[in-house]
Amino acid sequence: MQDGAQLQGIPAATLIVFRHGSAGGPPEILMVVRSRSLVFAGGAAVFPGGRVDEADRALAARLDHGCANPDEAAHRIAAVRETLEETGLAVGLHGTVDAARAADARAMLLAEGALAPVLDRFCWRIEFAALTPFTRWLPKGMKHERIFDTRFYLADLGTGAVDVTVDATENTRLFWTTAQGALRAAERGEISVIFPTRRNLERLATFPDFAAARAQAEALPRGTVSPKIVERDGTRWLTIPEGLGYPVTQERLDSAFRG
Repeated sequence: MQDGAQLQGIPAATLIVFRHGSAGGPPEILMVVRSRSLVFAGGAAVFPGGRVDEADRALAARLDHGCANPDEAAHRIAAVRETLEETGLAVGLHGTVDAARAADARAMLLAEGALAPVLDRFCWRIEFAALTPFTRWLPKGMKHERIFDTRFYLADLGTGAVDVTVDATENTRLFWTTAQGALRAAERGEISVIFPTRRNLERLATFPDFAAARAQAEALPRGTVSPKIVERDGTRWLTIPEGLGYPVTQERLDSAFRG
């Protein structure tokens, strides 16, 4: 039986980073492959992200963030911090940002364990508006060892002419791909994707560019996606609510890989 704290979920944030596709093709997104040693989604391809730390909340409390509340600001800070830590990308930051400074900032972040001293050292500030809320997933009905209450954000890198390297402590690989390309790779067995990632990739694959993704995210209600298991005609399905932008809202339970 799950207690109340587990059902509330561990606050987490994920950043879906877009860059222009090659030769005018669909936009590409950045994904990381998690280490198989991790308890949650070990070996799966996911978007950069992680849990919200107390240091993120402390930073949100002292910044002029313009968000609805400090909790929302803390989630966006976590998304920026985790992306810098896991990939080396300085996304959602205003100031002088280049490959060398981003690499130095990442090294400092790993040493300090918090984003605040990094901002001070490099004279950066967080551009909270650069992160667009996309969705929120809370699998409170699932039998996970850890329940994460994860807010997903969108950010646009533009040209994407940057260097990225994997954080080998939690991830083993990172790569740029179109959403459809990731889905095809999963079908071929080249990568593994958990249920929320697959549903989000299917949704992302419908957008011709970042502007379209942001426009839909801003137009749709911001409901929380909580998957449920239903049985129809002897078959069990893992389902999510309609009306939240997802073109596919169910998958046979026996085929859904859930971390």
